[in-house]
Amino acid sequence: MRPLADWQPGRILGVFTDIDDTLTTEGAITTDALQALADLKATGLKVVPITGRPVGWCEPFARSWPVDAIVAENGAVALQHIHGQALHKRYQQDVSTRAAHFARMQQVLTRIECEIPGARRSRDSAGRETDIAIDHSEFAQMPQTTIDAVVHLMQAEGLTATVSSIHINGWYGDHDKLAGARWIVRELWGRDLDAELDRWVYVGDSTNDQVMFKHFPHSVGVANIRRFADRLQNPPRYVTQGERGAGFSQLSVHLLRGRA
Repeated sequence: MRPLADWQPGRILGVFTDIDDTLTTEGAITTDALQALADLKATGLKVVPITGRPVGWCEPFARSWPVDAIVAENGAVALQHIHGQALHKRYQQDVSTRAAHFARMQQVLTRIECEIPGARRSRDSAGRETDIAIDHSEFAQMPQTTIDAVVHLMQAEGLTATVSSIHINGWYGDHDKLAGARWIVRELWGRDLDAELDRWVYVGDSTNDQVMFKHFPHSVGVANIRRFADRLQNPPRYVTQGERGAGFSQLSVHLLRGRA
């Protein structure tokens, strides 16, 4: 991972960013990170947070943050707020598929809590529609051996499983953050993300961002990514000096200076 100062952004169209521990610090978005989003939007850049958080949790932020949309639940659902209109929700899976997957995932969630000591569903689970989540670092502290056990059980049940900085997420379907990014770029702007990957930036902080770090030539980790360094097969190309929201703000300043 090279220092952010080495990054030459070039002609960037937009920014995808994780939320937890990338935009947020101690669970809340900081003033500097919120201003960074506004500064990016003010210059005409497209801005899309993409997160493992539930769609219900994301709704107030989709209404109030200066972003084009928020892609939630690791690419499965998106929220778009157009001024003066109701919040618009988009899904990658149809209604019947979501219902069948939801019922099966609840059974898996119950099994995890019954069979793995210390494993508990995340407090934001009520807002989830297309995945399940186990808390490992938000309100609970789970050792790596238990995290691995949860991931193994999810995978044994046929779920895709990823580990963020706070949760272990599992879902049915072939979507992920990259698929969600491709989908929302196509849905909102009719563009082919793969044809212009070198004009987009991805910013993240954890192992579940690796699919994005791998594919985006302009991939940046905020400094707290270093705590996962020994588990990153695909690290970001660049890293900020600051952690969390402060690091995202540094990314914004550097990017906008490069466009001046």
